[in-house]
Amino acid sequence: MDLGLNNKIVLVTAASQGLGKATALSIANEGATVIICSRDEEKISKSAKDIKEQTGSEVYFFQTDLSNKEDINKMVEDIIKKHGRVDVLVNNTGGPKAGFFDEISDDDWVSTFESTFLSAVRLTRAVLPSMKRNKWGRIINISSVSAKQPIDNLMLSNGVRMSVHGWAKTLSNQIASDNILINNVCPGFTKTERVEGLVSMQAKELNVSEEQVVDTISSNIPAKRVGKPEELADLVTFLASEKSSYITGQSIAVDGGVSSLPI
Repeated sequence: MDLGLNNKIVLVTAASQGLGKATALSIANEGATVIICSRDEEKISKSAKDIKEQTGSEVYFFQTDLSNKEDINKMVEDIIKKHGRVDVLVNNTGGPKAGFFDEISDDDWVSTFESTFLSAVRLTRAVLPSMKRNKWGRIINISSVSAKQPIDNLMLSNGVRMSVHGWAKTLSNQIASDNILINNVCPGFTKTERVEGLVSMQAKELNVSEEQVVDTISSNIPAKRVGKPEELADLVTFLASEKSSYITGQSIAVDGGVSSLPI
């Protein structure tokens, strides 16, 4: 299937590892020019090199702090100056820290809002003018199944990611007539560095092996396994493509059947 992504200009944020890198790799495999960013210059440089070597596509990278408005605006300005437009924006950030309500400070809430919610708003605001000029655009927010099915010790993620969904649904109604589509994807337990960290933390708390924690998690997933990054990445690639032309304002779970709330 030709997804129509050849020569599209695609920005994928927080793509030095995990779901961001897997998404950038999947989209680059379709012939798109991919731009990736991260706060860690060494990691994002290596990620760009890896993706280019595996796909043969053009890959560019920026060292960018997504909680910094000036960093975001400068990056998008530089992309527009070099490439003339952004066709696809994939909003992705590192997940907020785990914790229960009593363990979370006001500063934690503010920093999570800044990095998870405002980064998506600011990036979208920066790329929308070029999308509107071209009457074509795709915006995909990598969220979490916690926005559909809250997870007890992910208080920050549960709260702030739901606000991203509300914002995206409202915006989808305002930009659909310009052929600009915005959707959320909601990964469940997926084998990424973040989930491995959460598994390690839980194993220490329960004084059991990490394998036991993964087995317990898997037993509560209808598919009886954790996901692979490429399974989420392939959905994002489809939503970024010409083939997704009548899908907008949706929140799609990639979670093996865990979530039940129709948000």
